[in-house]
Amino acid sequence: MTSEDLKELVIARLSVMPPNRKIAIGGYGEFTKEELIHEVNNDTEIGKKIVEIEISFIRAVAQGKIYG
Repeated sequence: MTSEDLKELVIARLSVMPPNRKIAIGGYGEFTKEELIHEVNNDTEIGKKIVEIEISFIRAVAQGKIYG
């Protein structure tokens, strides 16, 4: 998978998030779904961190480490 493919996968996952839900990221603060998608699309530090977190989660699920 290319980095663009990974970004698209993460954006697809974020897009199904409820609109009123926010995600807190360490010392960066809270972000809405739209803000997170913007960050991922623009390859910001926060966007890269979200991609890293989501891909780690997906790999853990696939390996049976979560919900196994």
